[in-house]
Amino acid sequence: MTDRGTGWIALTCPVTLAIFLLIITSHVVQPTNEFDPYKVLGVSRRASHVEIKRAYKNLAREWHPDKNKDPSAADTFIKISKSYEILSNEERRSNFDRYGQMDENQPFGQSQHHGFRHFDNSFYFDESFFHFPRSRDFADSKYMLHHAQFNNDILPDSYKRPYLIKVTSEWCFACIHIEPVWKETVLELEPLGVGIGIVDVGSERRLANQLGAYRAPSIIGLVNGRMTFFHQHVVREHLRQFVEDLLPHNLVERVTINDNNYQAFLDRWHVENKPSLLLFDQVPVVPLLYKLTAFAFRHYIRFGYVDQGATPNTKLLRQFNINTYAPTMLLFKEDTEKPVDIIQARGMKKQLMDEFVTNNKFLQVPRLVNQQLFDELCPVKQFHRRRKYCVLLITGEDEAFLPGNKAFVDFATVNKKDILRFTYVYQRQQQPLCQALLPNQAAAFPQVVILERRSQAGRVLFRSVSSGWNGSQEDKYRLHEQLELLQKDPTYLSSDTTLPELNNEMKAVSFFLFFCLWMNAAYDYILQIYDGLLYSNWREMMPILSLIFSALFILFGTVIIQAFSEPSESKPQKPKAKEQNPHLGCCSPVNSPLLLLFRSRPPRKDFVEVTELTDVTYTSNLVKLRPGHINVVLVLTNASKNALLRKFAKEVFSFSGTQTLHFSFLNADKHHHWMPSLLRSACPAWPSESHSDDEESLDYTGHVLALNGHKKYFCLFRPVFTGDDPNDSSSDSSDCKRKSRSRSRSSSSRATSIEVHHKLDRLGLWMERLMEGTLPRLYVSSWPTTAFITPKCT
Repeated sequence: MTDRGTGWIALTCPVTLAIFLLIITSHVVQPTNEFDPYKVLGVSRRASHVEIKRAYKNLAREWHPDKNKDPSAADTFIKISKSYEILSNEERRSNFDRYGQMDENQPFGQSQHHGFRHFDNSFYFDESFFHFPRSRDFADSKYMLHHAQFNNDILPDSYKRPYLIKVTSEWCFACIHIEPVWKETVLELEPLGVGIGIVDVGSERRLANQLGAYRAPSIIGLVNGRMTFFHQHVVREHLRQFVEDLLPHNLVERVTINDNNYQAFLDRWHVENKPSLLLFDQVPVVPLLYKLTAFAFRHYIRFGYVDQGATPNTKLLRQFNINTYAPTMLLFKEDTEKPVDIIQARGMKKQLMDEFVTNNKFLQVPRLVNQQLFDELCPVKQFHRRRKYCVLLITGEDEAFLPGNKAFVDFATVNKKDILRFTYVYQRQQQPLCQALLPNQAAAFPQVVILERRSQAGRVLFRSVSSGWNGSQEDKYRLHEQLELLQKDPTYLSSDTTLPELNNEMKAVSFFLFFCLWMNAAYDYILQIYDGLLYSNWREMMPILSLIFSALFILFGTVIIQAFSEPSESKPQKPKAKEQNPHLGCCSPVNSPLLLLFRSRPPRKDFVEVTELTDVTYTSNLVKLRPGHINVVLVLTNASKNALLRKFAKEVFSFSGTQTLHFSFLNADKHHHWMPSLLRSACPAWPSESHSDDEESLDYTGHVLALNGHKKYFCLFRPVFTGDDPNDSSSDSSDCKRKSRSRSRSSSSRATSIEVHHKLDRLGLWMERLMEGTLPRLYVSSWPTTAFITPKCT
C-alpha cells in the first residue's frame, strides 16, 4: 500500500507541477502589444469604417507637424497614420484582430510577441510555442512577393524585363541547400536588370497556386506574362542560361562586314521607323546586359551586335574609328553614315545604357504610324507643363517626295528645340487625319501643319503653313518665321478641330507578324508539354492538357452531333396517331399541319409557342404576369382557328426570341363575353349593359391584344378588311369613340368580303410599333374574369 501511494505521488507530482507552471505562465506571459491602433485613434473594436476615417481626419488635423509645435507631434502623427493604414484595410484589420499582426510580410498566425495567448474564448497555444522557424535573411525581405503586388506590378513589368522567382517555405531543407547559389545568382543578375522575387508557400498559398508551384523549392522564370519552370541542377551557370533562354531569340541581330549586312541593317530605319543601335565588343557572344536592354526597348530601337574579335569586321571598326579596348555603342538615325550619339566605357552599366537609349528613342523626324506613337511624340498640353507643339509634314511615299522629305529632316535637325517635335505622315496611309487638318485642300503637294493637342478626345489647335512645302530655301525661311511667331504669340494657332484616331499602319504586315507570333506561341507550348512529360510534372500541365482535351471534345462532339442529326432532319416527319391537345380543345383537328408545328419536338428556328387562355392558364398568363412581360393574345373562333394561328405564327415569328413576350390565343366561342367586358372597362363610351346581347354577337375574330398584366393596360390591333381605307384600318385605336363606331357596324358583311387569314396582314407592323413603345395604351381597373363554357362536340 505504501509503495502504491508512493508511486502514485511520484507519477502525479510532475503532472501537477506542469499544470501549475502552465497556469502561472498563461497569466504572466501575456502578449503585451505596445502599439494598439484602436487606442491611438480612440475608437472601439466594433467601430465602422466611417467612424475610423472621421477619427483619423480629426487627429491628423490636430497632430500634423506643420500645425502642432509639440516636439512629439511628428511621432504621434506617424502612429496615427500607421493606425489608419491598418484599420482602413479590411484584411490588415482582420489580421490584427485575430493575430495581432501589423506587418504584411509577417506570416499569418505569428504575432509580434511569441508565447502563450491569453484566454479569449478558449485555451489557445500560439503556433510558435511548438514551431521554431528559422530566421529569414533580412536581405530577402525586399524580394518577398504578395498576390496583389504580383498581379499589379510584377506581371505588367515582365513585358519590360524577365523575372526570376524562387518558391520556398519554412520547413524546406532543400531550400537551405540552394540558398548560397541563389544569393550568388541574385548578386550577378539583379544589377543587369533581372527582376528577383521570392514567394513563401506558407503565407502566400494563393499566389503559389497561381504560379502553379506545388512544391518547394521551385524556381520560375517570368517574361511577357508567361511562366516557365526551371528543371535543371541549381548552379549559377544554369540559372544564367535559363534567364537568357527566357528572352526572345531575335532581339539582337548579328552584324558583320563579310555578309555586307551592316548597311542593310542601318537602312531599315525607313521601313521600321526606328533608330539603329550597334554595340561593338570583343566577346563572341552577345552580352546578357545588352540582350536585357534590347528586350526593354525593343519597341523603340533596333539592336545590332558587332564582334570586334572577328577578322572580317576590322574594316568596319576602322570606318567608325572604334576603340577595341572598350565596348562602344553607336546610335544611328536618318543619317547612316554618321552616328548621332556614341558612348564608350570599359564597364557598361545598366543605368548608363538605359539613359543612353532613353534619350534616343525616336528618329529626328519620326513617322506617325499609330495612335500610341502620336500620344508619345505630341502629348496633350497640361496646365502645369510647358507648351508642346507638333510640326507635322503631310507628304507622300513616291520618289518625287523624297527631296522634300529629306529637306524637312535637315530643317528639323538644325532647329531642334524642346518645345518642338517634328513628325510626318503619309497622306495615303492617314487620310482621316489629313482630311481633318486640310479639309478644303488637296494633298497633291506636301503641306506643313503646326498643331497643339488640347485634350485626349482629339481636340487640337492648328494652323497650316501657306504655300506648301517643297524643301526650298524660301520654304525653310517661311517655316522658321512661322515658328518664331508661334513662340512669341500662342494665339497664332487660330483653327480648331477634332482629330480622329490614327490608323495603325503596322496592320499592313499583321498577317506575317501574326503567323510568326503564332509559330512562337506553338513552339513555347510544345516545349512546355515536353518539359511536363520529361519531368512528370502533371499538376503544372493540367491547364494545357485541359485546354487540349476541351478543344478535341468540342471538335469531335460537333462532328458526331452533325453526323447523327443531319440524316434524321432530312427525313420527312410523319404525323403521329391522333392525340388530344389540351390547349386546342376537343373539337380541334388533331392532324392539321398547324398542330404539328406547335406539338413536334423543339425545332431549330420555326417554333413559336402559343398557349390557349383558359380558366387554368388565365391567372398565370395575365393576372400574375411578371413585371415587364407582355402577353400577345389572338382572338379567334373554332371555324377560324387553323387559318389564323398559322398566319399569327408567321407574323410574330421574328419577335419570338424576345424573352419578355408571350403568345396566346383566346377562343371567342368559349369566352364570348370577355372582349366586350374588357373594352367596356377601358372605354367609357362603350355601350351599356343593356346592349350586352348585341355586343356578344359582334365578331372579334382577328383582333390581337398586347396585355400587360402588371400595369393593367393593353394595346389593341384591329384586323384589316378589304375595301376599307388603310388609314382607317390601322392597328392602333387611339380613341374609344372610334372603336365604338367601328364595332357598331355589322360584322357579317365584312367577314364575307375577305378571307379570314388576311385579317392579320398588317400585324407585323403593329408588332414593331409595340416593341418601339409608340402604341396608345388603354388602362383597366381590373381584368375581367373568364367563364369557361365548353361547346358541344359535333
